[in-house]
This record gives sequence, structure tokens and C-alpha cells, in this order.
Amino acid sequence: MATCSISYSSNTAIALDPSSISQSSTFITGVESDQVDNTSNLYEDALVDVKGITAGASANTVGQELRVYVWGSDVSLATTAIDVFDGTASAETTTATVLQSLRLAAAVQAVVTTGSLVYYLQPFAIAPLFGGVMPKFWGLYLSTSFTGGIAAGMSGKFQYTGIKRTIA
Repeated sequence: MATCSISYSSNTAIALDPSSISQSSTFITGVESDQVDNTSNLYEDALVDVKGITAGASANTVGQELRVYVWGSDVSLATTAIDVFDGTASAETTTATVLQSLRLAAAVQAVVTTGSLVYYLQPFAIAPLFGGVMPKFWGLYLSTSFTGGIAAGMSGKFQYTGIKRTIA
């Protein structure tokens, strides 16, 4: 009788540096990650883990948010960009229409006005955001309405673990 089990890849860093983004009350200004190519690994899902993100030293307003969006595509964005999203880690300013086409994966709200607080986002899976199917290519977009922005030195906070089922 065959046995089905789940196997996990090692953690893989996602290139995304939120340190330079400034406040965007509409979330159209932010940073995108390098794209993740799933065409060779063929993961059935990926679990994204975000280490604590430190807000800038200036005070925020209660209710302001830090948001992580996910985009997915059947072609590399290096070939066919989605507006300003080209699959390369960089600062971006998009439009409200494009932002609405992305999937909101995680968000956290400021609950006090103190600056320099560390905010934690729970891990999230990619496939459920796309009807349970992994896109061939995917990436992250981070934006914040924090008036204090994000502290320096926040690169290296994003990683994912690929998930596959194996039958033996």
C-alpha cells in the first residue's frame, strides 16, 4: 500500500527590503520582492514566514497598518510585467486598480502611538490565495500607512518553505 506524506524544503530567503518605504495612506507606494519561480520545484504550496518588522522611530497613529500582498502569474514578470511589478526587488508606486488585483495575505495594525515597535505577521500560505493552486511565478508587495515608516536594516525578514506531497 502506498503512503502519502508531506515534505518541506529548507527555508529560502525572499529578497525584499522594506527599510526604504515611506508612508502611503492608500498603500500604492511600497516595495516588491524578487519573484519566486515555482516552475522547477513544483511546490504544491509555500508557507511564507515574516520575522518581526520594526516601525520607524517616529510615532504612528493607532489603526495605521503594515500590509503584505501577493501577486501570481503564469509567466515571469521579467517577460510580462504587471504594471510596475517586474519581479525584481525594488521600491514601487502602483495604482489602486492594480493593488486591488493583488491578494492581501497579511496585515497588522498599530495599536499604540509609540515608534520603533516590532510588529509580527503570522505565517501565510500562498496556494489558498489562488484557489488552492500555486502560481508558476509569485512575489510579495509590502506597503504601510505608518507615518513613522519602517526602520532601517529590515532586509532578510522574509522567507518561504516549499511544501510537496510524496507517495512511497
